[in-house]
Amino acid sequence: MLLAASIMGRRGKKWQLETTGREGMAKTVLGRAAICSITCFDTLSKQRGNAMLQLWHCHDARSFRALWSLEELGLEYDLHMLPFPPRALRKDYMGENPLGTVPLLIDGDTRMTESTAIPHYLSTVHGGGRLARAPGDADYGAYLNWLHHGEATLTFPQTLVLRYAMFEPPERRQPQVAEDYKIWFLARLRLAEQTLADGRSHLLTSGFSNADISVGYAVQLALALRMEDDLPPNCLAWFERLSGRDGFARAKAAQEAALMAEGLEPTF
Repeated sequence: MLLAASIMGRRGKKWQLETTGREGMAKTVLGRAAICSITCFDTLSKQRGNAMLQLWHCHDARSFRALWSLEELGLEYDLHMLPFPPRALRKDYMGENPLGTVPLLIDGDTRMTESTAIPHYLSTVHGGGRLARAPGDADYGAYLNWLHHGEATLTFPQTLVLRYAMFEPPERRQPQVAEDYKIWFLARLRLAEQTLADGRSHLLTSGFSNADISVGYAVQLALALRMEDDLPPNCLAWFERLSGRDGFARAKAAQEAALMAEGLEPTF
């Protein structure tokens, strides 16, 4: 399906965008039930009357978890694309989110900044419980554990690899620190590797869930950091299955289209 998204440019002009995306990657943004309206940050004030979910996102940042969840659930949303890191490159964004981080999800009076909390919120508030697990479900404890494991245990050390190998000025980079935290991340990935060793398709035996989105993003980031040769086989095969999902493809296409609309470059 071809992308046909309404985009508001910096001068307030609307046009229809039809594209296959950067180098043919953005194949579809409109899911079976989802419409992504990609809106430039400068026109946000004109959109405040719209009750649509709003997501602030940087290319392949943690906020991809929220974007992926929106597409899996088929929800309508406005996507606001920012350069990375926004706190340094888009100072005006601090007026929306004093942390200067992504994601930021706005749903009416609700404002959320945690990338693993947002998918659960979307599932339980807007998705009829899809992709979540509830108290009383056999997988409920495992679901909560994986949901937090993806960020607190796996993504945290990766952020230090990013900082000290890529984002600090050359004179402040610390190759040994980056290597140490890469090893830390790979060691913490053992739990997922052992869990997937029984041949299951997803982290929970009951099927695909936000747990896969949370932990799957950590593997996605590891691949962006060129760790493919270091990743264990079960995790690699599992992420290959995840990245073949329609919702994942739509989320990737949405961010590619938004990058082009804003004239931004990929983070990695």
